[in-house]
Amino acid sequence: MADQPVARTAAKPASLHPDGSDPVLSAKQQRETLKSAGDSLYANRVKVYPKAVSGPARQVKWAILIFCLAVYYLVPWLRWDRGPGLPNQAILLDLDGRRGYFFGLEIWPQEIYYLTGLLILAAVALFLVTSLFGRLWCGYSCPQTVWTDLYLWVERRIEGDRNARMRLDQAPWSASKWGKKLLKHAIWLVIALATGGAWIMYYQDAPTVTRQFFTGEAGGTTYFFVGLFTATTYVLAGWAREQVCTYMCPWPRFQAAMLDEQTLIVTYQKWRGEPRGKHKAGDPWDGRGDCIDCKQCVAVCPTGIDIRDGVQLECINCGLCADACDEVMTKVDRPKGLITWDTLAHQQAKAAGKEAKYKFFRARTFIYVAALVILSAVMLWGLLSRATTEITVLRDRAPLFVGLSDGSIRNAYTLKIINKQRDAQDFTLSVTGLPGADLAVRGQDDSELTPEKLVLPADMVSTIRLFVKAPKAQLQQERLSVTVAVKNSKTGERAAAETLFIGPPVP
Repeated sequence: MADQPVARTAAKPASLHPDGSDPVLSAKQQRETLKSAGDSLYANRVKVYPKAVSGPARQVKWAILIFCLAVYYLVPWLRWDRGPGLPNQAILLDLDGRRGYFFGLEIWPQEIYYLTGLLILAAVALFLVTSLFGRLWCGYSCPQTVWTDLYLWVERRIEGDRNARMRLDQAPWSASKWGKKLLKHAIWLVIALATGGAWIMYYQDAPTVTRQFFTGEAGGTTYFFVGLFTATTYVLAGWAREQVCTYMCPWPRFQAAMLDEQTLIVTYQKWRGEPRGKHKAGDPWDGRGDCIDCKQCVAVCPTGIDIRDGVQLECINCGLCADACDEVMTKVDRPKGLITWDTLAHQQAKAAGKEAKYKFFRARTFIYVAALVILSAVMLWGLLSRATTEITVLRDRAPLFVGLSDGSIRNAYTLKIINKQRDAQDFTLSVTGLPGADLAVRGQDDSELTPEKLVLPADMVSTIRLFVKAPKAQLQQERLSVTVAVKNSKTGERAAAETLFIGPPVP
């Protein structure tokens, strides 16, 4: 369980001294303590108690958190008028209607490649940002980070800051402790429910599904997925927290391929901070580093690591340790920036007393930028050149052909014609590549249609039957490649598909 303390046979790195002081050990140091104590290689989770901190990084995190939550919760309520009979939700993935709506853009099921292209663009952009600035996504805008920050804010408002929460967890159960814990988890569940409910609103009309949900009229699928996302939000943001970043998320493993010595990451300036040690007011700074080993950088870290150990898989590059260190440096009258954003190459040059330049534009970044530009251009071209009419042809396989009493050969086809426009359109149906062909068209209700004037309803897929008849004498071979095409009588737009016309063997 997430709140289980470490085995009592080991040292107690998270305990408080009788005088109320707060000995902070990083997660790595705690694991080493457990190992040295003779425990097995497996140990229960050592709970991380991040301390509140203020500073530039924290302010940016708050701003991004508010923006991300506002977008997530409010976007489903945005309206977009598409005309009568169509959804008026600005962003909607309508599974029942088999459409995706993004303001004025409508995506059909067969255009799922646009979603694929968007995901590829997002992945390349993430690669680029990571190669330049490290795990900014993880530290600032990842949903796990955003909701964990929100849950931590609620926890601090109810249970207090780091020391108070540690004392509360170690205190015996009382009415006050029960009250605080129940209130915290109740608010967490409300946030989780709002999160799960908002997710469903991207797939169903927001006002409608909200009313149906609270009146019991929503379908079982709706309640299931709201419950699923409520549970996952509550567990991941409330209980798992840093374990998601450390053990469950694959991105920390991928990032090793993205980072190099020119990547801007959160860095401890070892050349300036070492040798570290306690410092009393009035003592000289000669022969020692600026780090006073206060461990405040560890206390504020949401994953419980010590940034002074160097680049680590668990570091999400949030920069809260830099804020905490700057506060301490101000108090001891030393320059800020002992923990800062810098590149490893720049740090090595500083340690050697040399000047170094930042190289943000290098081979890998050029490759990522080129990929982004090319993919964006392809996506834009695809959107601008989208056809409003599409046709697919499926030839009947049983029988392959029919010999008629007049000696001609007939093949049958099923056509699916998509009219993406908002009103009905007139089309002309034709078949080329088959001399002397005669066409007969029937609707789904077996009504007879005119090939020269097919009226197709708006914004839907029409299924019609096409019968193509040709004189046997005109068939020079057993299989002929033919083209079935429809042409919009008003706009002139043409859509075509290749198929075969099959006849008896030619002697």
